Amino acid sequence: MAELNEVGIDKPSVRDRKPLGVGSTLPSLCFVGPMLSANPGWVTTQGEILAGLLAQAGYPVRQTSHIPARLPRLADTLRSLVAWRHEIDLVIHQVFSGPAFFIADAASALCRFFGLPQVFVLHGGALPEFATNRSGWVRRVIHRADAIIAPSGYLAGIFEDICSPGQRIDIIPNILSIEDYPWRFRPSVQPRLFWMRTFHPIYNPQMAIDVLAEVRHTHPKAVLTMAGQDKGQLAAVVAEAERKRLSDAVSFPGFLSTSAKNNEFNSHDIFLNTNRVDNMPVSVLEAMAYGLPVVATNVGGLPYLLDDGQTGLLVPDDDVAAMVGAVRRLLAEPGLAARLSTNGRQLAESCGWAAVRIRWEALFKEVLHA
Repeated sequence: MAELNEVGIDKPSVRDRKPLGVGSTLPSLCFVGPMLSANPGWVTTQGEILAGLLAQAGYPVRQTSHIPARLPRLADTLRSLVAWRHEIDLVIHQVFSGPAFFIADAASALCRFFGLPQVFVLHGGALPEFATNRSGWVRRVIHRADAIIAPSGYLAGIFEDICSPGQRIDIIPNILSIEDYPWRFRPSVQPRLFWMRTFHPIYNPQMAIDVLAEVRHTHPKAVLTMAGQDKGQLAAVVAEAERKRLSDAVSFPGFLSTSAKNNEFNSHDIFLNTNRVDNMPVSVLEAMAYGLPVVATNVGGLPYLLDDGQTGLLVPDDDVAAMVGAVRRLLAEPGLAARLSTNGRQLAESCGWAAVRIRWEALFKEVLHA
């Protein structure tokens, strides 16, 4: 018999839990986190990408929640977990910092109550600072995980001191559907700069405008496209471009659809990543998959991802002069763009689904048969 709690929700015992993957040879998976791409203007998260690929591979997959507002999303998530508790073999939490961490806390506590195996997947460049400042809370939540996944050695290293004794962190990189990224070899480049992130202070979009202004002193035909969702900084960046008399040299196409993204990457030659904090940015992997040489700030997980001079060029955080120098170096140094274009694509291919799927399936077997 299942055990009833004080409000009458049955807590399944091990004996009452259904066999793994009933009706299927594969386990039933539930992804918990911000699954928001169904809403216009929201980026498809790594959790959604992984869930979709596993569903295509035949896994029974559920997702919660698609609601953007956090409190309704929390309510929907908990309601879904209660409704699905007898139909889930494994829960995969997408763990972010800030208010989103409350949802991971509440959802993982409920899963623990129901006796559901749980995998925590760490995301976001702000998560290390959050975990350091709130280590007690984060440690208590992380302790519930049967497995912890980080997309980079950087994030794994941060959490090694937070995890409970005996807990292991595995590194599985972010996924690129590499076949969706047509590579164009850049044996040389033109000053056509591309920036694609959210217009938010942690991504430092202002720096891209400053870089363009300086590059145009030596390359007056240099142009810049800045794409992405506005999170409060777009108006200020547009105003700064106007103040520097760069309006004719900068375009702001907004959030890009897949086809628009393909067009923009194909029509530019150098990708700028100006972040103040970062983990393993998918936008940088995308740029390398398309063949664009990358110039990035040396923050967070970027030095774990990029080999300076081989797969990208790294510059100090918020150092406009250094980034300008790196762009000019790409424009002038024979062979540099070709090397970064080729090596970057090879690095992106290592994040293709065929390679990453093997690692996820090995993890499922380990957790479910432990």
